[in-house]
Amino acid sequence: MKTLAVMSRKGGAGKTTVAVNLALAARAAGVKAVLADADPLRSACEVLRERDEAAGLFFETSASKLFTLTEACRRSGADLLIIDTPAAPEADVAEAVKVADLCLAVSRPTYLDLAAAVRSVAIIQRLGREGMIVLNQCPAPRNGVEPPSVVKAFEALRFAGLPVTPVALRSRLIYQTAFAQMRSVLEIDKSGAASAEVRQLFDAVWRAISGEGRAPLRTANDDLRRPARAAGLTFVSAPA
Repeated sequence: MKTLAVMSRKGGAGKTTVAVNLALAARAAGVKAVLADADPLRSACEVLRERDEAAGLFFETSASKLFTLTEACRRSGADLLIIDTPAAPEADVAEAVKVADLCLAVSRPTYLDLAAAVRSVAIIQRLGREGMIVLNQCPAPRNGVEPPSVVKAFEALRFAGLPVTPVALRSRLIYQTAFAQMRSVLEIDKSGAASAEVRQLFDAVWRAISGEGRAPLRTANDDLRRPARAAGLTFVSAPA
């Protein structure tokens, strides 16, 4: 079993949105995924609690119980445990990082979010864990060109010390529509742009957490060696 900690040291980054959609994308791909909601806000639980498979899909937990829960999921035959971590305190975030095979730091392309992502990276590196950064709630490109805020965010994260996923998740109303129906974007619109982005993100995360092709995995950091316009065209995952 592999364990993924989805984290953000700042509220509003969309951590729960990423965690829930990845968990349901994993299940759609045939991976037996379980979500542990360790955030006291219990947002993931609110989305998932009325689903038919809720009993085996998610658990309400806390930082102090994560090691025990991880072992229980391993014994039950789960393939992937995704932890929706708390934003604070740092000690609780660290407990999630300690049990994770891979940490996914979620950040919007704003100054304060990027600063919070750097703090997430510091915890991941201090504890010697593997990690990646994903940009979320990004404005859509226009005429095939990334908005300056997104290009600048990727450029800034180039020096954060962890690879950035090659797909950026866009700001789309469908994420809220899906949550209102206790579903993922894949279940709302399987062929839509948001679903394509989530599938690509899950594929990148699953390759990294499984150790498949970790060295040659191309990330958005690599694209930044090219001119900004080319970089934008490279990591756009789907049309707006």
